[in-house]
Amino acid sequence: MPHLVIKSPVALTRRICLAGLVAVGAVSAQEPPAAQSDQTANTETIPLTTHAGAKHTNRLADETSPYLLQHAHNPVDWYPWGEEALAKAKAENKPIFLSVGYSACHWCHVMERESFENEDVAAVMNAHFVCIKVDREERPDIDEIYMTAVQAMTGSGGWPMSVWLTPNLKPFYGGTYYPPDSAYGRPGFKAVLQHIAKIWVERQDDVHKTAAEMTAHMESLLAGRIEGGGDLTPELLTAAADSLAGSFDATDGGFGDAPKFPSAPSIEMLLREHSRTGDESQLHMATFTLDKMALGGIYDHLGGGFARYSVDAQWLVPHFEKMLYDNAQLAIAYVDAWQVTRDPFYRRVVEETLDYILRDMTDEGGGFHCAEDADSEGEEGKFYLWAHDEILAELGNDDGAFFCDYYNIEPAGNFSSHEPYHRGKNILHMSVPMEAFAQAHGETPKKVLARLEPLRKRLLDLRSKRIRPGLDDKVLTAWNALMISAFCRAHQAFGEERYRAAAVRAAEFILAKMTNEKGELLRTHRKGESRLPAYLEDYSYFIVALVDLYETTFDVKYLKDAERLAGLMMTKFWDAEHRAFYFTSDDHTNLLVRTKPTYDGATPSGSSMAAVGLLRLAKLTDNKAHYDTAIALLKANFPYLSRAPRGYLKMLAAVDFVVYPPKEIAIVGPKSSPATASLLDALRTTYVPNKVVAFMEPSDESAGSVVPLLKGKSLVRGSPAAYVCKDFACKLPVTTPTELLEQLGVTPGAQSK
Repeated sequence: MPHLVIKSPVALTRRICLAGLVAVGAVSAQEPPAAQSDQTANTETIPLTTHAGAKHTNRLADETSPYLLQHAHNPVDWYPWGEEALAKAKAENKPIFLSVGYSACHWCHVMERESFENEDVAAVMNAHFVCIKVDREERPDIDEIYMTAVQAMTGSGGWPMSVWLTPNLKPFYGGTYYPPDSAYGRPGFKAVLQHIAKIWVERQDDVHKTAAEMTAHMESLLAGRIEGGGDLTPELLTAAADSLAGSFDATDGGFGDAPKFPSAPSIEMLLREHSRTGDESQLHMATFTLDKMALGGIYDHLGGGFARYSVDAQWLVPHFEKMLYDNAQLAIAYVDAWQVTRDPFYRRVVEETLDYILRDMTDEGGGFHCAEDADSEGEEGKFYLWAHDEILAELGNDDGAFFCDYYNIEPAGNFSSHEPYHRGKNILHMSVPMEAFAQAHGETPKKVLARLEPLRKRLLDLRSKRIRPGLDDKVLTAWNALMISAFCRAHQAFGEERYRAAAVRAAEFILAKMTNEKGELLRTHRKGESRLPAYLEDYSYFIVALVDLYETTFDVKYLKDAERLAGLMMTKFWDAEHRAFYFTSDDHTNLLVRTKPTYDGATPSGSSMAAVGLLRLAKLTDNKAHYDTAIALLKANFPYLSRAPRGYLKMLAAVDFVVYPPKEIAIVGPKSSPATASLLDALRTTYVPNKVVAFMEPSDESAGSVVPLLKGKSLVRGSPAAYVCKDFACKLPVTTPTELLEQLGVTPGAQSK
């Protein structure tokens, strides 16, 4: 969840500084030696252990979050966020020390080793504070609220986030990483704790006043009403595409400078615009970026899947952690690019990425795990890096030399790093596409691939014997929904049954195991236990995934589930007066403010996905209320969409759906019929960005009651037929793929890079 940097309101923090913190060298919580924002966080996972015979055990031992469990045997008397801790703070009139992080956060674990495992530091914490530890991935609401406070106090933010609160949860001081002793221009953690404890005793009135002012400032930022509005027009989309063009890196692809993050919504925006304008530059920006990422070191050339980001502009040196949400969004982007270009390279990237998820990131119940860490055995990237001699020893001189030539492996290593353990190591990457490599070596791409594949498999098998990076094996509803959509899209495009099966299994897992007795969604699952009320993003992402699953299986059960959850989402999160969705529901208690975020960051905002889901449901179920809600939400966000389009690209995808109304396509025919399959294949393998698709067997008279688009549709002279409609007014039915594509106004694979 990225956060805009907010300049420090000095008037709000001056009083607490005058109360004594400046005396110990307190400074704004600027970045520690490694960057800490969501865009640049260095990470490390400490594997979970049994801690047999551990000297200390605190209340986190009863949690399921891997991040919280990593702190369960600190000498700190940690509490999870909840009534017990908050009641203790009030009863004893103690300030709260709130520490927020996540399992793949490098500096979170540095601070744990340096401070939270230190008996002397823990003694100060336990004596003077109620200490609460939060996993930001489980509790994004708490993270958002108090990150806003830290940014307001210091001008920056990141993880670990360290915040001091009054017993009524109002923040009065905060920062990020603190070293145990003064270093990096920041005070030592123990000294900060001691001075805050002293201030609490001696100047508590000042602390409460500052906390009240800070809270009022936060509320104005997080819960303020959006001012203004405007019409949804094509110009919004054109401006967004122009903004991307202005930041495009024509040398290395991507948008902006290093560090570089894959941006699937940027690719989506450019491909959509190109499909209408025919502007080759838009197609080039999208495909050139996809090419550079998949050729670069950010992509795992042996095991598939993308790392979180590249530290350089060339996509060579990744931060090696792999996040579920990145790989889900990127898989869809490469499916889109394949539909546009028919480039087999894009299909291979999708297949390798999804096979990685199936192989290494799938829970035994069918859900998908959150992340794999960057580090193993205490070294970043160790699992993924290779020495030149190591490859020759495994593959032999001839095959080894060929492999090293293809992936740019050098005897002295192929990247620079400040870490001494990276010397002589190599990151697999390609300088040119396979076709260019083959041509330069006088071979055909087919022969190069035939020689390369068994070598890749041998090295993958060898790598699998290494100690793997730490795995965050919790299952989050929202992130799983993104991956369900990715598997659906891949199945539709490529027809691979394992992808359809994976999507169905994961969705059924959520419906069966991650809902409560009322049928409401839960946020997180691990080791057989589901916990915590779901957030807006859990509902909205899963609604979109269920619509995708309906269009994959044509089982109306999933459309009914989507409609039911949409009703719950409206009840729990919609603020009709202000035309906005809350991020939290009334089930989320002990919060200073209910926020209404709409900014699209590393993952889309829940509001953006709610608009997408409601618009698609409206077209499939003829539910005007859904459509009206989405329009109201989009218009309310017009000031943001027009002024900062690159921060709202997923919401602009919903605008696109409104401005360029979708093709409504109904197909009737026996599923077993080759003629039916040919109609579906033509539709699914062609890039049609705005569409909804419904299907029914000729004998299924009930389908029209769930999907009005199917009412009155029938075979044509005994043959399977496709109906292309707009606002339920349909053209004449067609019976061949060519006629269907003509009515859609598209030609399969017509574009080229």
